[in-house]
Amino acid sequence: MKVDIFDLQGQPKGKIDLPKVFQEPVREDLIARAFIATMNKKRQPYGVDTMAGKRTSAHYHGLRHHRWTMMSREMARMPRTHGKVSPQQMWRPRFAPQTVGGRQAHPPIVEKVWEEKINRKERQKAIRSAIAATAAKEFVLKRGHKFEKDLPIVVEDEIQTISKTKELLALLEKIGLEKELERTGKRKIRAGIGKLRGRKYRKRKGPLLVVKEDKGVSKAVKNIPGMDICRVENLSAEYLAPGAIPGRLTIWAKSSIEKLGG
Repeated sequence: MKVDIFDLQGQPKGKIDLPKVFQEPVREDLIARAFIATMNKKRQPYGVDTMAGKRTSAHYHGLRHHRWTMMSREMARMPRTHGKVSPQQMWRPRFAPQTVGGRQAHPPIVEKVWEEKINRKERQKAIRSAIAATAAKEFVLKRGHKFEKDLPIVVEDEIQTISKTKELLALLEKIGLEKELERTGKRKIRAGIGKLRGRKYRKRKGPLLVVKEDKGVSKAVKNIPGMDICRVENLSAEYLAPGAIPGRLTIWAKSSIEKLGG
């Protein structure tokens, strides 16, 4: 199968044979498994203070015939405060998980292993499957991308030398991605408490640029909302299928296609 190679003016310059990896069947289950394994490796372990909820003088008053006792009183047998406390805090239950200000019953621990293992051949097949999905129109449209050219989009290697954002934007518009840039330029306010936690806006994933070597184009890409750049040898499910959904709109440099075939 042959596809057009576009120059920096957005005009077809020639054709190139697609490697066999683009004929790989799309396995959404493997792609999701590889994506989750990649995300879990980035997860930072967390836990709670080991003394949280335990900094109290409350203790169990179970003695009979004692001044400070719960026996023969209509109150639950829980650790309670007494002594040098205010009258409002007298006999208040503390420490136990079901009490106000008490410890957690099963708090998160730092020792928990978040990493999920995946077989090497499974991960490799998932990446090949995700690459094939970038050339399948139904998968790319399902993700919400907007484009006019046939897939995959291949551009000559001079794209790797573009270092100015306005030049790269002009090229993307010439190859039919103007509506895609409008789509990724919009952002929505997130629903829920996440607005208060440093992620107020939801940003959309845009096109992915795959190159053989970076000759300055990363400087131009970083200023375009939603767009990412990746070297062909570093391709992963994280780049090719964000959110474990295959079919990301991908722009390939000519040399990166040739390296896939090699």
